[in-house]
Amino acid sequence: MTTVLIDYDAGNLHSAEKAFQRMALEADAGALIVSADPDVVASADRIVLPGDGAFPACRRGLQTIDGLEEALLHAVETKGKPFLGICVGMQMMTSWGREYEDVAGFGWIPGEVTQIAPCDPALKVPHMGWNDLVIDHPHAILDGVTTGDHAYFVHSYAMQPADPADLLAHVEYGGQVTAIVGRDTMVGMQFHPEKSQSAGLRMIANFLAWRP
Repeated sequence: MTTVLIDYDAGNLHSAEKAFQRMALEADAGALIVSADPDVVASADRIVLPGDGAFPACRRGLQTIDGLEEALLHAVETKGKPFLGICVGMQMMTSWGREYEDVAGFGWIPGEVTQIAPCDPALKVPHMGWNDLVIDHPHAILDGVTTGDHAYFVHSYAMQPADPADLLAHVEYGGQVTAIVGRDTMVGMQFHPEKSQSAGLRMIANFLAWRP
């Protein structure tokens, strides 16, 4: 069993690599490989796509590596391999990103990514720090995780799923902000599970054990 953490120069992967390696070892879930090699992505059993920064930059960064996006799309859409998107990696799962310009996403979770607009002017954007998860729909990725568990967020834009059934969890930040989405063999987390202490590590372990 092999999990690939895609490295396409969209952020420092050190913390994520350490967290996934730790949980893969504890769960006897096989090897973790950090790579941008399309052949490695194509042959992996599970795929993790992180992303820090702006939607357009991450989207184009993925496209600049020859064959990488094609390998990713084939693995997830055709082969049905379990996929986890983190932060902007999660945002790219939707139809459109509206950050600075309109940029198409993968279209796996219908909807769009728009700027957070808290109804309370005292709440700052970016939404940064710890927030309490509110579970909307049960899912294997949430085994052992309950409403009130904490997750660590750093973002100014958030996904707006078109179908409420795709929303697995949200947080309150002057209104509802999407935290976790899921459909078929795909899940996405707006927060950073590798920085979210016990709840985040539990969700990483759940992903590594997930059999969609």
